[in-house]
Amino acid sequence: MPRRHSAPGLILAFCLAGILVVSCTDPDQGSVFRYANEQPEGALRSQSMLFMKKELEERTGGRIRVELYFGGVLGSERELMDFVATGVLQGTRGGFFADANPEFVLFTLPFLVDDWDQALRLVSSDFTRAVNAQARENGFHVPATGISQGFRAHTNHVRPIRHPDDLKGLKMRVPMQEAYVQTALAFGANPQEIPTVEVYQALQTGVVDGQDNAPSNIWDFKIHEVSKYLTITNYATGPDPLIVNLAWYKSLPADLQQIFDEVARETIALSDRLNREKEQEYIALLSEQLETNYVTGEDLEPFREAVRPVYRHFVEKGDFSTEDIERARRAARGHEE
Repeated sequence: MPRRHSAPGLILAFCLAGILVVSCTDPDQGSVFRYANEQPEGALRSQSMLFMKKELEERTGGRIRVELYFGGVLGSERELMDFVATGVLQGTRGGFFADANPEFVLFTLPFLVDDWDQALRLVSSDFTRAVNAQARENGFHVPATGISQGFRAHTNHVRPIRHPDDLKGLKMRVPMQEAYVQTALAFGANPQEIPTVEVYQALQTGVVDGQDNAPSNIWDFKIHEVSKYLTITNYATGPDPLIVNLAWYKSLPADLQQIFDEVARETIALSDRLNREKEQEYIALLSEQLETNYVTGEDLEPFREAVRPVYRHFVEKGDFSTEDIERARRAARGHEE
């Protein structure tokens, strides 16, 4: 399927491409790290990138300059990933991490980890470092991977979700990622792949009945304004790799590569801390606007049972093996070999 680009994104991309040769290769100008993500500037992901800009420019004495573009002004996450692949942009964070390494999809499996402690152990493990390194085969450098804005929650305007059967027949927006599509199908929902920036309108116009997202995204994109029910199952999280154009990274002198990687690791660690600290605050804010229910303990078992086919789907497809899944789980539980 051909990849679509919005008109504003294409115009800005051509403008960026026009200055790319001068601003990114002229030794007198230094190197430019041009980065974009879909979240607004106030979002935690964006705030962590403001930290990266400050630290990277200071520690390199201006030899690396950082330009940040937030709020999807250069296009959707799909488009931003394409721009990094072609070198129009030098970096992004978002949902198309499978372009860098399909094994990143493993991190999105439902109920792979139980809590924040396990998620943090997994992304800091040798298992994840190996996944990061393999992205080089596809033209990307991944200096660090974090947790994508915490655990996902469901909202809808039809009914509370207390059992997988409550999702049956609902038109649910999901990210444009196969694991979330397969999980929605396993729950009996009718998944609709829609970019986050279009979710509000889709709910407002009745294109979908509900959606699932990190609580921070639900708040930042005002999804609560067009929803009625919020359900917390902590059913899944996902990876948040900092995805960098490999050719640009290789063009840096060795000392700048080292500084870049150090700041990148600190940036992702900061992002994870902020998301963990703020997750309950976002849920509290949303609970003031939405009827909220938590599914915990034994009540989660029907959800866990329902998603078993998702694991079989990816293993049979060959994206990763059952042993890969078990290695990830052992890493998350602190039992890495």
